[in-house]
Amino acid sequence: MQREGDASHPSKDAAHVPATDDEIREKYLERAIREMNALTRDVQGCRHCPRGSLTPVLGSGHPQADVFLLKHAAMVSEIEEGVAFYGRAGAALQKSLRRLGVDPLAVYGTLCIKCPVADGSLADPVCVSRVAEEFAIVQPRIVVVMGEDALAVLNELEVPMARPVSWQPGVIQKFTPSCDALVTPSIDESLDEESTKREFWAAFRTLGDWWGELPPY
Repeated sequence: MQREGDASHPSKDAAHVPATDDEIREKYLERAIREMNALTRDVQGCRHCPRGSLTPVLGSGHPQADVFLLKHAAMVSEIEEGVAFYGRAGAALQKSLRRLGVDPLAVYGTLCIKCPVADGSLADPVCVSRVAEEFAIVQPRIVVVMGEDALAVLNELEVPMARPVSWQPGVIQKFTPSCDALVTPSIDESLDEESTKREFWAAFRTLGDWWGELPPY
């Protein structure tokens, strides 16, 4: 017990409790970075998929992004760099995000199949399921699913409280109580044909409307 007249001192634990919203956000960000680094090490050390000497293609972007971009498999440029959405698809998306007024720093992008295998069916289901771990770390407000193959993977993930997402390009759907979903055609397939490019853009531009309706805090 504290004797009368003794000075009051804060406990050691109390001194380390975040006191402001900024400090709390910083703590969450630090935890997300640690968890993402641990996931990266696990993916790099995984040998379930027959990728040989090639390195896996890792997700990129803010570890606590509002927007979670998901496509099925890597293209050659992504395999060469080991980074998702590197190359033409990434450049096209950066241009589209700027056009829609979406902050690129609030975006995280990843692949369903991270190992560069010749046939997606060769990817180990355990490895593919790591997308659920990424989703849990990032905790986005919306997941943009690019292509029917990526949608099939998303609907098979064991995400808590998730609802099935249907193939309705350009329509905002509810994925979890705290996260929406937007389905678009495959970004990779839209790069060379004008008709598929228009189809992708018609669906993807819904993200701009969704972003504009976010509360400013």
